[in-house]
Amino acid sequence: MRESIHKYFQVGTIQFMSYAGLDPLESIKKIACDDFFDAIEITKIEDEEKRAKAKKMLEESGLKVCYGAQPRLLGPKLNPNAIDEAERKKAEDTLLEAIDDAEYFGAKGIAFLAGKWEEETKEEAYAQLLKTTRNVCDYAATKGMTVNLEVFDFDMDKAALIGPAPLAARFAADMRTSHSNFGLMVDLSHFPTTYETARFVIRTLRPYISHFHIGNAVVKEGYEAYGDQHPRFGFPNSANSTEELLEFFRVLKEEGFFDARDPYVLSFEVKPWKDEDPDIILANTKRVINRAWALLED
Repeated sequence: MRESIHKYFQVGTIQFMSYAGLDPLESIKKIACDDFFDAIEITKIEDEEKRAKAKKMLEESGLKVCYGAQPRLLGPKLNPNAIDEAERKKAEDTLLEAIDDAEYFGAKGIAFLAGKWEEETKEEAYAQLLKTTRNVCDYAATKGMTVNLEVFDFDMDKAALIGPAPLAARFAADMRTSHSNFGLMVDLSHFPTTYETARFVIRTLRPYISHFHIGNAVVKEGYEAYGDQHPRFGFPNSANSTEELLEFFRVLKEEGFFDARDPYVLSFEVKPWKDEDPDIILANTKRVINRAWALLED
């Protein structure tokens, strides 16, 4: 493409993945000082003083702030589709708190993921997830905010209910009958883990997608970084490279997601593996994006 990717997307990165383990203030400043980025995705910051400083930096940066509530569920192993009502309510409560937290930082919505499930109680879990998501969307609507459900693998690593693209489409359709502030987040790195292609996922979920992630995955059992680990592009035995990202861009273009008036957020979800340098891994990702975008036909 001759035109800049920044015309059609707000390019961001997930601060708590790109700089996992680094002090949040240090990593937020790194991203805020890099004008390649138009957006940043953050999560809960425990320390009150650091929260206030982070808020100030984000206000000064001009970045679009997005909020990932996934760590708030994954860390304490909370399940928004738990059959046990008390357990489901714990997950709902932390998501309601996440909305307030996101609002504090200037984000206009949150993202989360479904919980684990069992085949024999799949439909019950689906109903529980609807209950949680509707309650969270109700609260978000009072603040003019949105709620995005990220589509994950269903049997490989996170083993989340949502899940394969057809089930995600069913869930989103059910949600949209009552809540216009609900959408789906799709991630290139998750397509191999659900045994689906970019073309299939994006076309299946077309009316409901509101946010994009890009990244990589190793889906060959027994190999390093197997599962939902988000290694860098070019990682040994991994599934995604420049070619897969180029196809992803092609499908987004065909399906009308290039919107210069109201661009979608497109964030890196790439995490350094072991002792890899996060700045180098971030630069690696930019190079792959720049190459794939350059190869995209006008």
